[in-house]
Amino acid sequence: MAQRALPPPAARLGRAVHTAGALSEVSGVVLLLPDGERESRRRPSTLSYATQLPLARTLARAGGEDGLAVHVVRYRRRGWNSGADPAADAGWAADEVGRRYGNVPVCLVGHGMGGRAALRAAGHTAVTSVLAMAPWLPEATTGAEPEPVKHLAGRRVLIVHGTNDARTDPEMSYRLAERAKKTNRDTCRFEVHSDGHALRQHRSEVMALAGDFVRGSLFARAYARPVVDAFAAPPPLGLRMPLAAGFGRSLRH
Repeated sequence: MAQRALPPPAARLGRAVHTAGALSEVSGVVLLLPDGERESRRRPSTLSYATQLPLARTLARAGGEDGLAVHVVRYRRRGWNSGADPAADAGWAADEVGRRYGNVPVCLVGHGMGGRAALRAAGHTAVTSVLAMAPWLPEATTGAEPEPVKHLAGRRVLIVHGTNDARTDPEMSYRLAERAKKTNRDTCRFEVHSDGHALRQHRSEVMALAGDFVRGSLFARAYARPVVDAFAAPPPLGLRMPLAAGFGRSLRH
């Protein structure tokens, strides 16, 4: 007897991460988009979800008093695949935020493949800001068309990349930021010197930068002075801004 084919998995939102009492008064949402693989139809691993939880908790604490809820997006499939599955899942997740919370601003935060998905899905009407961490932008090696950037207009865009990243090319994220800056002045990029793809060596600074960007972008809080300077500086200065040691401990203005 032939087995019945299983239906394809559906994208899902992980449980909301938020500070106590904030869920009933959500006024902004972060959607975290995990890393993945170039080609894979397998279901995402639980590890890819779990690795996002420390960042989810950090962002929830940073934006708790403003009513921030953070969700990790569970993709349908592990790979980018020819149909850009994670970017489509990010768009679905932004729709789902509207169904759950109403008309609140959304910040897409992605790492690796998730960074590319965040940049691709930024044209969604609910998305007001994008944080791409070590984004995977493969056109240099595959000969593919450059990633689109015109839809980033009107969004705050921050890219963070380690200079020693051996998995995703930091120069490609610089080139994308350079193209985006021409049509969207609210684009900046920070370089984390000597750090790799996982951004572990300067983890506390990266976390602090992410929290500062999310609060400033979703809730109109004042950005830290280095972020203000990065947005204001012309290329290449504002696109190669070094992330200073100790960011978040003493730098607010």
